This record gives sequence, structure tokens and C-alpha cells, in this order.
Amino acid sequence: MKTWMCLICGWIYDEAAGAPEEGIPPGTRWEDVPPNWTCPECGARKEDFELTEL
Repeated sequence: MKTWMCLICGWIYDEAAGAPEEGIPPGTRWEDVPPNWTCPECGARKEDFELTEL
């Protein structure tokens, strides 16, 4: 499982945790997150996230 960070606000998407409050269940890989999904903190698009090492 990987983590992705929003380049705009720093919010972290962790594939293992998902984003249940956003309708994305735990274990959802980044490529399976809907293309129209946006950052829950700042509204950035998926293109504004990058793979990060925690």
C-alpha cells in the first residue's frame, strides 16, 4: 500500500486507510480512486497529488 500527498495543502491519502468519510473504502488503491475525486481539504484534483514515502 502506498501514500499520496496533495501538493497544494499536504493532505495525505493512505491506500490502506482509504478515505471512508469521502466514500472511499480502506484498501482502495490510488488508481482505483475515481478520476473526478478531489482533495477533501482543499479541493485539488488527483493530478495535484504525488507518491510519497512516509
